[in-house]
Amino acid sequence: MCRFWHRSPKSTQFPSPLGGEGQGEGTFLLRVPDSGGHCRNPRDRLSGVMMFPTPLIRGRLIQRYKRFLADVALDSGATVTATCPNTGSMLGLTTPGSAVLLSENNVPTRKYRHTWEMIEADHGAGPVLVGINTGHPNALVAEAIAAGRIKTLKGYAGLKREVRYGANSRIDMLLDDPKKGLAYVEVKNVHLVRKPGHAEFPDSKTERGVKHLDELGNMVADGHRAVMVYLVQIEAVSSFSLARDIDRAYGEAFDRATARGVESLALSCRLTPEEIVVDREIAVHG
Repeated sequence: MCRFWHRSPKSTQFPSPLGGEGQGEGTFLLRVPDSGGHCRNPRDRLSGVMMFPTPLIRGRLIQRYKRFLADVALDSGATVTATCPNTGSMLGLTTPGSAVLLSENNVPTRKYRHTWEMIEADHGAGPVLVGINTGHPNALVAEAIAAGRIKTLKGYAGLKREVRYGANSRIDMLLDDPKKGLAYVEVKNVHLVRKPGHAEFPDSKTERGVKHLDELGNMVADGHRAVMVYLVQIEAVSSFSLARDIDRAYGEAFDRATARGVESLALSCRLTPEEIVVDREIAVHG
């Protein structure tokens, strides 16, 4: 089977709302033939897809500790320490014995070969996969924008990543177009579920998140467009809302930003041990 993975440069130019073949240093999927030399055309799958170089490895969580590390008992019988690319509380996602999925990187300079990518969580309607790697959302959303898969963000001529703005901050994505002007896009990974089918953010207090919302409001006041994107890395979710009981200040910042004209949208994902796919827009209940 052919495997794909993404490359996501900080600057992307695309010629039309529907993406097309991209120009210059565009975001794209790499194509690698399998042992038999067979490979699908990467354009068969629109961008907004991240395919792992090899299927994820299954195991059971022993413990998460020091925020960035997790011990996992692999199904093969080995026990490994994996990096945990998530600085949040991961509320409800750190129960010992839970099934987890790890990626593996054999680069010899890495201290830890494995990275925790997903966990199986049951919130009352059967187990679903939840993506905990906060390093993926920006690339997934950027690719989906370039491919024209996000309706409200179609039609921009260019996209830049991690552009300085505001009070010593960086915006995740800056879209620009001669006719449409500038659009500041901030992306948050969502992995909190407390009832089946419904996602929430944040899972802990986030002063940084409050700052981002206020700075997006400032961009609207300066005459630009600003959009808050919540990427939901959870299977079988149909709606999204703020966890105001966890962080009241973030809820208040969201209300201020909305009143100032900041837009918000939530995108669901399909997750498998082979790939993560930006799927569709879901309802936002602030």
